[in-house]
Amino acid sequence: MSWLFKDPVLLAVALGTGLPLLSMAVILIFTRANTRLSCSISISAVSVSFICAAFLLARLFHAGAPVEYQTAWLLADEVLIPFGYLLDPLSLLMLMIVATISLLVQIYSLGYMAGDPGFTRYYAFQSLFAWAMMNMVIAPSMFQLFIFWELVGLASYLLIGFYYEKYSASQAGKKAFVMTRFADLGFLMGLLILVVGYGNLNILDLCEAGKMHLLPNILVTVSGLLIFCGVIGKSAQFPLLTWLPDAMEGPTPVSALLHSATMVAAGVYMFSRIFPFFASSPDAMTVALTIGTVTMLLASTMAMATYDLKQVWAYSTVSQLGFMVMGLAAGGYFAGVFHLTTHAGFKALLFLCSGIFIHEYHTNDMRIIGKQGGRNLRIPIVCMSIGALALSGVFPFSGFFSKEAILGALANSPNKIWLFAGLLGALMTAYYSFRLIFFVVFPKGGIEEHPAHHGEEAHGHEEHGGEHHGYIFWCMAVPVMVLASVTVVLGFFQSSLEHFLMGPSSTVQAVAQHAAAMHEGAEGAHAAAGHGAGHYILLFTAVGCALTGILWAWMEFGKRGAEQKGFLYRFPRVEELFARRWYMDDFLRKSLDNVVYGGLTNAFTRNDRRVIDGGIDGICFFTVAGGRLFSFLQSGMLQYNLLVMVAAVGLVVLYFLI
Repeated sequence: MSWLFKDPVLLAVALGTGLPLLSMAVILIFTRANTRLSCSISISAVSVSFICAAFLLARLFHAGAPVEYQTAWLLADEVLIPFGYLLDPLSLLMLMIVATISLLVQIYSLGYMAGDPGFTRYYAFQSLFAWAMMNMVIAPSMFQLFIFWELVGLASYLLIGFYYEKYSASQAGKKAFVMTRFADLGFLMGLLILVVGYGNLNILDLCEAGKMHLLPNILVTVSGLLIFCGVIGKSAQFPLLTWLPDAMEGPTPVSALLHSATMVAAGVYMFSRIFPFFASSPDAMTVALTIGTVTMLLASTMAMATYDLKQVWAYSTVSQLGFMVMGLAAGGYFAGVFHLTTHAGFKALLFLCSGIFIHEYHTNDMRIIGKQGGRNLRIPIVCMSIGALALSGVFPFSGFFSKEAILGALANSPNKIWLFAGLLGALMTAYYSFRLIFFVVFPKGGIEEHPAHHGEEAHGHEEHGGEHHGYIFWCMAVPVMVLASVTVVLGFFQSSLEHFLMGPSSTVQAVAQHAAAMHEGAEGAHAAAGHGAGHYILLFTAVGCALTGILWAWMEFGKRGAEQKGFLYRFPRVEELFARRWYMDDFLRKSLDNVVYGGLTNAFTRNDRRVIDGGIDGICFFTVAGGRLFSFLQSGMLQYNLLVMVAAVGLVVLYFLI
């Protein structure tokens, strides 16, 4: 083991990514009865992970090439599957994001989950999730990535269904698990096709092969589209997007963790991870661009028709993930990764702020929170407003910079419909974000009675009335203030981040330019670099869309005398369409009933009953009938035996005579 301590980089990555697993094991086996010790172990482990991630980022910031630690794991014929660590700008950035969000969420949970009977179990699952996610982002091969991808799914299932005794929570966990596994089947098939067709799942080799166009186009397109099924499932893209809003049944810190930088962002991360491979197939990129656009628009409309605080941000997550996929599929590698980074900060901020309101008022309904005096909680309302401004793309908040980058990538496409869709999405995002803010800040009507415990928020929690300036409140407020600060300043590090991600150690340095060139001419590339009048026209148009959305929300929900009903109130059928998620759940339910249960299951049942059971029954029938027939030979009556013997001899004689 001395070799481990001689290399500080290897020691840091092994320690940082391994301790959360040890933490989970210790909590579940030894300290489950001791809540304070269990949460201390979990937070200490993820704190070490955060320190190690920061050390690795600082140590390798100027590295000239990706750093790999690999050992042969599986060898079959000429196919070698390695196991180890890959440290390049993308994995280092994502490792830092995951460690930071995990640490802040676990500190926040000290207040939010206080008094919950499943407190230690919660921290054990959090450790499992952090371990799986961090090991996924540093995987050097797609096979290792897939293994931890599935472990992330398992940890998410456990966290979403944390309140397993509640029917809706257990159903939400199962729905998330089944829908993402269904998509992962396509992901696995894509990997198998790559193994057969290319014989190598090493990420750097795949990126290099994509860069140099060494793979047949048909192989890249087919395997790429199948692998993209994993993105559709994990990042809740069309048509598998309805599991994510239902996943709100988990505790609110879990929602912050899953929606910010971890589970649902894993699909976008995987797309970025092998971006050069995807970029070598224009057809696969076009399909991804279409799916991302449809997802972004559909989710935005759904967010405008719900009054559930968490579901608004959940639909927003789906929409922004679609936005990231659009940026990547348009060739904007940095734009997609940059928006993933900024989104991690302000989406965690929005969910954690919502958690404070929900913890205080025991309801998810934004109208009731407003009427109960939600604006009096000044720290969360100010921080949530900062998050909403960033989500809307308003300067100088971080979302402004990353959204501009994505719209710049879309502007380079020869088909401007993608850009118009992006601008429409920006307008709707600002509208539904500030619809929520105005409901909380400017409530209309009298104060309603304090609602009965609603949803998961009162589940096992102790009442903390009057304590929102005490220990529990500050456990939740401090992480929120940290994230709000990050949201304000992160956008100004755009150039540094771009230099880091696109530097000499990047796996996509040349491919991003190549992918952009697929969709544009030289003029577009110039605009993408942020120069020319077109860039400023786009910038002002995007900001104008965001401000229009905010003004629209103000007119309908904020100003004095506003009815707070919104324009959808005048179109009840459209409102119902949005509220019922475009009837996607109904369609999936019908498809499940008619195709799976009514078709496949029915056919298999008939086959089981008629062919398998019928065949066995037939064999049994002939066995019984034969036994009865030959049982006469053992009747014990001498005259019958002599008669049979004479008849047999007669037949033999007759045979030879004839």
